[in-house]
Amino acid sequence: MSTISVPIPAVLEKFIEDMIADGRAANKADLVRKALMKFREDEAVNSVLRGMQEGREGKNLEGDLDELAKLYSK
Repeated sequence: MSTISVPIPAVLEKFIEDMIADGRAANKADLVRKALMKFREDEAVNSVLRGMQEGREGKNLEGDLDELAKLYSK
């Protein structure tokens, strides 16, 4: 596992501290990991929804949903 350092504005630091105080995460790293996983899941869902919309619009769809699922299951 690697470590990264990211500057954030005070308003986000306060949000992180509040989430930890509320028990939503164990610590800062835990909260950031949870946020990134949620973002990753949202991106996968949005990709599928875009594909479904393109299908309804009659656009040709190519690809393998099993391969897409593998990308987001790691």
